[in-house]
Amino acid sequence: MNTTKAHIAALSLLDRALIATTDEELAALLAGLPEDHVVAIKRIADVRVEDEARVEDEARDEDEARVEDGARDEGAAAGVIAAIRAAAHKGRLNGDLQRLGVVLSDTCLADCVTQLGDKSDFPTEEELQGVMPGLIEKHGVGAVRLMLASTVVGEAPASSIIVAMLKNDDAVKLPPVDPKPLAPLLPLKQEDAGRLALKAQRKERKAQEQGAARLRREQTARAKNRA
Repeated sequence: MNTTKAHIAALSLLDRALIATTDEELAALLAGLPEDHVVAIKRIADVRVEDEARVEDEARDEDEARVEDGARDEGAAAGVIAAIRAAAHKGRLNGDLQRLGVVLSDTCLADCVTQLGDKSDFPTEEELQGVMPGLIEKHGVGAVRLMLASTVVGEAPASSIIVAMLKNDDAVKLPPVDPKPLAPLLPLKQEDAGRLALKAQRKERKAQEQGAARLRREQTARAKNRA
């Protein structure tokens, strides 16, 4: 597999990992990240201060009975999560998907490296599987999947092992992608059928005209030869 195809395949895994991560998991992940990481994520996702204020106001207006601080926090988080998903959806080509994956999973990756110790550069499948339960318990399976997929995009030496885990390991494997149903063929509208019939008539008439012109040229050529 060439480098371009491998990179596209890796981005596809990261995209699936982010889609499989629920909004609740993303909210918990954001809440546990250092402030500079959150700022970086907002910058990548193009979250502006005025947008956050608007979301907070909407959350407050929707339910005045809720605790004001809780409403603001939840509303702001929902706005950031929506922006993250939108940025990731269109971010394969400009690198935003990869950048989001790296920053979102950075804390989880740091813990993974710490637990693997001097084996972190070239871990075996058994060594990776050994640290997964603790990482999942601390960070959640969504964050762990994002971390694994991001390391594949970053071309980690253990990428082939990690890809196999994301596909087959029960602890971290990605949910199957639901195939999109093919759109049924719609019956031709009446005007479409009439247009097609008219097009066929024109094609037939053009063929007849071309045949008549060819016959005239042949007759002219024979007349010249007789002369």
